[in-house]
Formats: sequence, structure tokens, C-alpha cells
Amino acid sequence: ASAMLDVRMLFSALVDADFIETEAHFQGDASGKNRYRPSGPTLDADACLKVLKQHIIQVAKQSGASDLVNALRQDLLAACLDAADLPPGLFTLTAPTGAGKTISMLAFALKHALCHQMRRIITVIPYLTIIEQTARVYREALAAMLEPGTAGPFILEHHSLAGTRGRADDRAEDEADLEDESRRRVKLLAENWDAPIIITTSVQFFESLFANRPAACRKLHRLAGSVILFDEVQTLPASLAVPTLATLSRLAERYGATVVFSTATQPAFDHLNTAVKQFCADGWQPREIVPDRLELFKRVKRTRAKWPKSGEAWSWPELADRILNCGSDQVLCIVNIKRHAWNLLDVLEEKGAAGLHHLSTNMCPAHREVMLENVRQRLTEEEPCLLISTQCVEAGVDVDFSIVFRALGPLEAVAQAAGRCNRNGLLDTGWVHVFRPEEEVYPDAAYRQATSVTSILLKNADEAGLDIADPAVFNEYYRELYNIARPDLQKRELIEDIKIQDFESVARKYRLIAQDAVNVLVPYDLEVYDRLADEVRQNGLSRGWIEQARPFSISLFRPGHEAPIWSYLEPVPVGRGRSAEDWFIYLNKEHYDRCLRGLVVPAAQEFLIA
Repeated sequence: ASAMLDVRMLFSALVDADFIETEAHFQGDASGKNRYRPSGPTLDADACLKVLKQHIIQVAKQSGASDLVNALRQDLLAACLDAADLPPGLFTLTAPTGAGKTISMLAFALKHALCHQMRRIITVIPYLTIIEQTARVYREALAAMLEPGTAGPFILEHHSLAGTRGRADDRAEDEADLEDESRRRVKLLAENWDAPIIITTSVQFFESLFANRPAACRKLHRLAGSVILFDEVQTLPASLAVPTLATLSRLAERYGATVVFSTATQPAFDHLNTAVKQFCADGWQPREIVPDRLELFKRVKRTRAKWPKSGEAWSWPELADRILNCGSDQVLCIVNIKRHAWNLLDVLEEKGAAGLHHLSTNMCPAHREVMLENVRQRLTEEEPCLLISTQCVEAGVDVDFSIVFRALGPLEAVAQAAGRCNRNGLLDTGWVHVFRPEEEVYPDAAYRQATSVTSILLKNADEAGLDIADPAVFNEYYRELYNIARPDLQKRELIEDIKIQDFESVARKYRLIAQDAVNVLVPYDLEVYDRLADEVRQNGLSRGWIEQARPFSISLFRPGHEAPIWSYLEPVPVGRGRSAEDWFIYLNKEHYDRCLRGLVVPAAQEFLIA
């Protein structure tokens, strides 16, 4: 992994220089003089840090959180600023949900960059559902540093919803002429990450780190001398942990980068240190930013978990009754799969539940955002609010319920669910009721395996169950999980390809999302749906169309050839009689429930789990 990263970094610098020189040549004037694109802005870490500190003071004055939570956030911020003086390298940041990790990590990165003359900050987030939230926090915090009305090119978002993926000059000439020049510049800077602050997805970052194509690799040399922040790092698949950790360790060791792994449920990746050393001499031995003396988890024990008894399982009617009679009309219930969410919704609707809401990735981003805004408004105005959700609500979504029900799952998922309970510490105690559904079905084998480890620990625990506020419990959980899952022995073909430095095969086999997915334009907003469908049928697929369609699309695993869902999917044309392989228009408008469920396909529900 180390040797391959060294080659990729050299390749990146050469490819980027070649792209820029070629571009400058063709943009040159009649005399033959090259005309180079303007460089991106530089990171003024000192000015940014001053602006951020002023923003933090203003936010603290307006905070609706309890004094305990506000004190916790201040202590976390102070710990991050203190740790920023340490030499560049590998760090972890382990703090409870609601402790202000997003802002505190940014403060660490800015001061660290100031102390060590680092060039940029890169924030890596696993889910599109929370990437916009993080970008909004950054824009508000650094508003004084930004051009009026825009965050780019100072804060560069590089993900599928930002409209910055791909080369800006690949689009049709007539479309390029209509594009605003400032947006074109942002897209150019996204090609090689020539910006001071970059927000991107885990898929974009990690798969580029193991890529072999020029377009994907040309930004990698920008990682040198950068502060790289990973949020919700518990989502990194265990099967890819060893080569990923080795590559990140090499970034820190050889290229002066600083890597921060942040989460409330820190994976015990240090147990993989020996395996990582096979690919990078420094192994994986990060420093924790938060000192033990702060005891953040003990101080902010805002929730208590009530665990199921041995052999106890609830039917959906039983669960619905417990939710409706739990003593609060503001309740969040999280289940493991979408079909379970729909089953529970059916029962609650029959029982006339008030304030019923739903959240899953069967709803397009625009629909989810509207649903979350409705939920937050009801919570603020103390109106009845019952939210039934899949795991998409657990990572980084800022909602605060007094009671949470959570289907038994991986321990980190239970803890993340607890992070949506009594988040602002306004109650003495928030309750998290963990339950076993009668039908124990899980999204995939890894999820099932992690749930079994939770069950093992629960069986061996005392009557009180597992303390999800105790980092030592998670250390034991991950140690047991790694003993069973053996991440060092997974992906053997990928590991062997890394050893022989087969770049093409490694790029093909390193996938954060294992199953092939397709994008589907869905009829949520019918006016937008009709306009986009007509436009793409007439003009074919373009980056501009994709940018507009993303908020109104969902992803689903590619169905088998005989799956009935194909009768509802119209391939999007790309011109010359060809169709896109990964973009479709959903044809039956009646299958999209704009109130609660999103897309519900008769007899094809098994495919809607991406």
C-alpha cells in the first residue's frame, strides 16, 4: 500500500501538470503564448481561526442547550485547540454526539494548519444525507471569509449533489456558454482540489486513493501537507480497514499530512496495528485529542439504554403499542431495514398515530430534507412527532427526541441512535429502548455479524445491560468483532493485488459500496419531474441535468435481468441511440408516496435497499 501510494502521488503530480499545460496551450492567444487558469485561493488559517472563534462566541450566546452540554462543547473545543500544537500525524477524536465535533474539528484543523504551515483542510463524510449539513455549518462559521453569496472557491464541495464532478470542459459547448463563469471556475478547481477547504464523500476520497485513472488520481498530490478530517469514521468497512489505514498512515509518514478520525463510537483500529505494519512501517497508532481527565462521556450521560430480556421479541403491533404508550408524543424509532419501517408505519396508521413521519433512502434528498424540516419544527414547537426511520437518521442528523426506540443492531448503531435522544441535555435522562423484532433480518452479512457481537456482549453483561456511554465497552466490542470478522484476512484477492502492485485490479476491487447501484429520477415534485424527464429525453444526459436531477433521485441496487421493476424504469438517453447504464426515469407516478414512504414498488421491494 505504501509503495503504491508513492507511485500514485508521483502520477498525480505529473498528470495534473500535463492537464494544466495542455489546457493552457489550447486556451492560449494567437501569438502562441499559453494562458493558464488562475490558481485557487490559499488558506489563511490565522484569519479563518479568528473568524471561527467569533462565530463560536455568537453561537454559544444563542444556544438552546443545557449548561452541562455547553460546558462540554467548550471543553472539547479547548482540547482540540490544545492538541493542534502537536506535530502532524495520526489522531482520533472521540466525543459524545451533540458535543460540537464539527466545529471543534474545524478549529483543530485551522490552528494545526497555522502552527505547521499546512496547505488545506479536507473533510471526508460518509453520507450525502449529512454532507450538506456540514457544508452549511462551515459556510456559516466562515461567512466573513467568503465572497458575498457564495462559498466557492474557498469552500469547495466535491460530491454528486454539488455539480462539481467531472471535467468542466467535457460538457456540450452550448451548455458551457450558458454556465456562470464563477461556477465554471469552481468546477475547474474541483478537478485537482486546488482550494483551501474541501468537503467530499468517503467514496470519492477513498476510491480516488486506490484509483488508477488520471482524472481520479490528479488531485491526490494535494493531500500532501493537508489536514484530513474523517467524520463518522465507524462507517469504514472492516473488510477494507487494513489497506486503508496503511495508506493513510503513509500519507502522514511520508507526505506530511495529518489525519483525524472522529466519531462518538471510535473503532479500535489500533488492534489492527500489526496487520497494518505489513503495508506501512509506522502501522496505526494515533493520538487521542481528548484527554481522559475530561471524562466527556461520564459527564454527559444524557441517556440510558433499556435492553431486551433474553428471548424477548416484539411484533409490530406490540412495538406500536409501546411507542404510543411510552409517556411522550415525541418519539423516534429506528429499524434495520426499510420493509420493517413500512410494516410499522402500516400498524401506526391503523392506530391513528398523531404526527407520523418517516425517513429512508427510498425518499429522494429533496423529500428527506422537507421531512426533516417538518420534524425539527414539530420538535421545537412541542407538537406530536413520531418519526419512523432506517439507519439514515443516525449519522450526523441533528434532531433531539426525548425517547428513542432502536431495533437491536451493531453496538455503534445503538449508540448513534442514542445520539438523537436528549441531544441538548434538556432532560434529566432520555431513554433508549432497544428491542428485538420478531423477524430478525439485516441489510447484509457484516451488519448481521456485528449485531451478533452485540448480542454476545449483552448476554455476558449484568442486569443493567451494556453502557453505551462507556468507551471501554466499545473497545471490547470492536476487539470481539475483529476476532470474529478478522479484517486482516478479508479481501484476500485485493491484498494479493496490493502486494504485487496491480494498479488496475486494485482500483477495480477497492469499493466502499460493494453492490452495483443505479440512479433513478423519481416523481416526488411532479413539476420538476416532468421538466427533467422531457429535457433529458430531448437532449440526452449531461452533467448539468445530473446536477439538477440528483436531489430528486434515489439509488437502488441494480435489479436482476428478470426483476419486475424493469417495467417501470426508462433508460436515460445519452445520444446516438445509446442509453446510460446507471440513470433511469421511474415511469409510474402512483408508486411514489409523497407523504410518507417515498418510492414503493409492488413486488420489487427487495431491490430498494441501496
